[in-house]
Amino acid sequence: MTDPQQDRQVTDPADLKAVAHPLRVRMLALLRRHGPATATELAQRLDTETGSTSYHLRILAKHGFIAEAAAGPQGRRHPRERRWEAVHRTTGWSNTQLAATEAGREAAAMMRRRQVEVLIGDVERFETEQDELEPAWVEAAGIGDLQVRLTLAGLAELWDRFYTHLDELRARDSDDPAAAVVSVVVAGFPRASDR
Repeated sequence: MTDPQQDRQVTDPADLKAVAHPLRVRMLALLRRHGPATATELAQRLDTETGSTSYHLRILAKHGFIAEAAAGPQGRRHPRERRWEAVHRTTGWSNTQLAATEAGREAAAMMRRRQVEVLIGDVERFETEQDELEPAWVEAAGIGDLQVRLTLAGLAELWDRFYTHLDELRARDSDDPAAAVVSVVVAGFPRASDR
């Protein structure tokens, strides 16, 4: 049985590159959000082929992001059924550690770009679905683009406070029936020049 509360700090560029594949990012997100699923169930949700999801599940398992789920209270529906679950709640990495090698820089860059693609998908989804949302949810949604002067310590403090507060809100709101899944993307990149 895995502990979905633990976080994974990736140190091997090959692991980060493996999870950065577009379909694998989406599959891992679904397993984290909805719990265990089979390759067939994921293929239906992602509108892809079961063979493809099965292949990508094996890659995620090989790199330690998912594991075969224990049989539930009713067991398995079919003896060959394999249900998969996320092993970690989040995936993180050290920019400086990965920047020490070309492979690490490439893997981190690939993952950052994948995160931007997820953000673009979330924005597009919001724009097409906002008529189905309550006006208060539409008003609460947003995206910011700020450039501020911070010290290294200030940026580190911003990250610490953000994640601490997010964990507090998640714990407080998780069982509230009024809660909804909210996509939260944050970024903080220092600039070498003021161009």
